[in-house]
This record gives sequence, C-alpha cells and structure tokens, in this order.
Amino acid sequence: MTASGSIERGAAAVRPERQERIPLGILYMISATAVFAASSAISKLLVVRYPVGEVLFARNIVGILLVGGFVLPRLGLAAFETRKLPSHFARSVSQGCSQSFILLAFSMMPLAGATAIMFSSPIFSTLASSYFLNERVGAVRWAVLLIGFLGVLVIAQPGADSFQIGALFALGNAVLFGTVVAGVRGMSSTESTETLIMYQLSLLTLAYAFFLPFGFIMPTGLDALVMIGSGVGNGAAQYLWTRAIHLAPTSAVVPFQYIQLVWAMLLGFAIWGDLPTAGLLFGSAVVIASGLFLFWHETRKVPVADAD
Repeated sequence: MTASGSIERGAAAVRPERQERIPLGILYMISATAVFAASSAISKLLVVRYPVGEVLFARNIVGILLVGGFVLPRLGLAAFETRKLPSHFARSVSQGCSQSFILLAFSMMPLAGATAIMFSSPIFSTLASSYFLNERVGAVRWAVLLIGFLGVLVIAQPGADSFQIGALFALGNAVLFGTVVAGVRGMSSTESTETLIMYQLSLLTLAYAFFLPFGFIMPTGLDALVMIGSGVGNGAAQYLWTRAIHLAPTSAVVPFQYIQLVWAMLLGFAIWGDLPTAGLLFGSAVVIASGLFLFWHETRKVPVADAD
C-alpha cells in the first residue's frame, strides 16, 4: 500500500460519517455556554490591564496545548489531514475578527449587554446555513429563533444610545460568528471535531502571535495563572461548541447559546455589581422559554422533518 493510501486511511479514521444526535448536541451546547461565560468574564477583567491581542494569544495557545494534549497522542498528525484547507483558513480569519470584536465590546460595555447583542448571531447563522448549505428551516424553528431574538432585543433595549462603539463591535461579532457557525456546519460533513478544533486553535494562535510585538505587557504571577485558566476554559468551550455543531443542525443547537445570557447576568452582578434590570430579567425569561420549547420540539419521537 502506498504512503498516500495510508494517509487516506488515517484521515478517514478521524472523519467518521456524521450522525444527527440532536439531544446530545443540545447538551454539548448548554455546557459550552457555561464555560464560555466564565472565560468571557475572565477576559473582560484581563483586557483592562493587557492588550487585546495578548489576551487572545494567551487564551488560544493554552487552548491548543490543552486540546492537542488529548488529540495528538490518540490520532497523531492524521488529525490535520483535510481536503478543505482554504475553508479552515477562511473560518480562522472570520473567527479571529469575531473574537477580537467581542473582547473589544466587553472592554467598553457591561458583560450582559455585550452578550445580548452578540446573540443576534443565530439569525445570521440560520440565514447563512439556509442559503449556503440548503438546510431546511421549518416554521417552528423560525418562530423560536425570532421569539428568542425578540427577547434579546428586550435585554439590549436598542435605541439611540445603543449605537456606541462597543455595541457596534458586539454586532460585528454577531455577524461574523453567524458565518462561522454555518461554515463549521458545512465542513463537519467531512471534517471531524478534532480536525476542526486543531486547525482553529492552531491558526488563531499563529495569527494573534503577530500582534504581540505591537503590544505586550509581562503578566504578574497571578495574572499569568488567570490567563492560563481562561485558555483552559476557552479550549474546553471550543471543543464542546464544535462538537455540538457536529452533532446537530445549526438551527437546532444554536438557540441554546442564549442560555449564556443567564451566566453573563449572574457573573456581571457577582464581579462588577451590575444589577439586572426588569428588561434583562423578562428578556432572559423569553430566551430561556424559547430554548426549552425548542428542546421539547426537537426531542419528540415525531421526526423533525414532519414536525416542521
């Protein structure tokens, strides 16, 4: 057997045929929201004293070391075998800008407010998936997405004072993140979770390394530990999120990202003393209710295609 044949066989071993497992995908997404919220709160604390590029570099390099420590001993270099290298680069560019925008938003406005605006991304991801991937989005899913987004609007309370620089960065993150979700969903038909996450973290670490000469502050011992903790959380959350997208349709799992609003609200109060407003509480209730309804809808024994 030729060397190329061995590589093909090794690559196939890490790219199993995708199976739709919606309830498990939803569970992965809910877990990812909790870890993402904690990592976002840590990053908001760090960007007060350290450049955004440095914080993102530290977060991603710790993430790649963590994930690589689990993936490479098991799969070796076969984890990097891919036929979609340009897609990996395009995804990394979009996600790199997305991560930068949301950190800038966190540095300029309350955590819950930035998170609320960020969660307009399901609309963009659903539109992108419908257009580029021809995913069928039934009436029930559209209704739940729109109701959840209305809950986000209640939380964000958009108006003349909402169009500040921080809010615009958060909105830019939402648009870019929506395209990332659709891109990952399309790539997951041939790429394993391990391949997706290894390319993502590797390319983002390399990209953020180029920003270090333009702004770097040597962290103190405690801050270094905090950066490592943020990286560990980011690596774990990225894996959970990618796995969720791999297991279920975009429109089925992405709405559960709304639960991150609850974590952001609690952390904002615990760390910065941000008191939840009536709009924040009501909007969060709408968001959670829409997510729970979608969970019930997706996990019924009736096939989703028929239910929609």
